[in-house]
Amino acid sequence: MTTTAARTAAASFSYDDLPVLMERMTGDEKHGPAAASTLDVLWVLYDRVLRVTPDGARDPERDRFLLSKGHGPMAYYAVLAAKGFVPEEWLPGFGAYESPLGHHPDRVLVPGVEIASGSLGHGLPIAVGTALGLRAQGLASPAVWTLIGDAELDEGSNHEAIAFAGPAALDRLHTVVIDNSSASHARPGGIAARFEAAGWSATTVDGRDHEALYEAFTAPHPGKPRVVVARVEPKNA
Repeated sequence: MTTTAARTAAASFSYDDLPVLMERMTGDEKHGPAAASTLDVLWVLYDRVLRVTPDGARDPERDRFLLSKGHGPMAYYAVLAAKGFVPEEWLPGFGAYESPLGHHPDRVLVPGVEIASGSLGHGLPIAVGTALGLRAQGLASPAVWTLIGDAELDEGSNHEAIAFAGPAALDRLHTVVIDNSSASHARPGGIAARFEAAGWSATTVDGRDHEALYEAFTAPHPGKPRVVVARVEPKNA
């Protein structure tokens, strides 16, 4: 299928089609719970929030979405296919040697992917640098979004990024934390409180409630970076 045909076909996909698209990806090392935990957040972002299209995937004015939680990317690939960034026919080859859809996303191989990811703790620091770079270029319109897992908060690199972004007033920076109770270390007061202490605007919502997610994603936060903690069922439930 050509890229144009993929975009045309994508117009017929809805949220209800995502499980079927995910089922087309088979093989070992699927990290199923990690993928399923992100599904609703990814759909709301790409369906209603992000200003990026397949045709504008390299437009300087586009919003940037950085998937830090890159292990188990099937939900991400399903959403990209549903929105026409990649052909649906790529999905069954997931994880195969010659497939562009690897176990970790690769920005060189997959249209619409901003960073190669999967190693814990990288996405938020890169997002901070991206927001700084856009500010330095005078690009005030693009928003920067990153999706991380709660276990990534065990990594010191994230805490350095959190501590920097608040005082730097990076209000075009948005982070979504998928909280599926995977972190090894508890946060006094909860995850949102950690960000608030560093000067972020923060809220916690049901990670399966699309309207709650949308309201949290679009709430104003002048002068502050924004974090939305999306709670989902525990990983081992």
